[in-house]
Amino acid sequence: QLQLVESGGGLVQPGGSLRLSCAASGFTSGYYAIGWFRQAPGKEREGVSCISSSGGTYHAESLKGRFSVSRDNAKNTVYLQMNSLKPEDTAGYYCAAEQSTVPTMCAIRTRRYDYWGQGTQVTVSS
Repeated sequence: QLQLVESGGGLVQPGGSLRLSCAASGFTSGYYAIGWFRQAPGKEREGVSCISSSGGTYHAESLKGRFSVSRDNAKNTVYLQMNSLKPEDTAGYYCAAEQSTVPTMCAIRTRRYDYWGQGTQVTVSS
């Protein structure tokens, strides 16, 4: 069973940066894309960024230029770098894994993802 553990959240001032980590374990055969999602209180979960097994990335249009995603396959870890943070970025951030039998482009649609982490809270406030 694939397990995902997020870390790196916390309180940051507007304009600051955070790097979230998603550590994965329990891989079986196949290909895995990792997606990042966030959910603020009272709002639906929304896609942030994703990275495919081959390293291709996709970002929500509204977050391009501020957020980036990368992966370190040797450490089985995916990172979400968040810069120029705004109060509206406050949310619980979740990583998720999509398992497939062939390499695919990733997408930030929740229904594609099979495994989810417990999330890490990011609060942007002065």
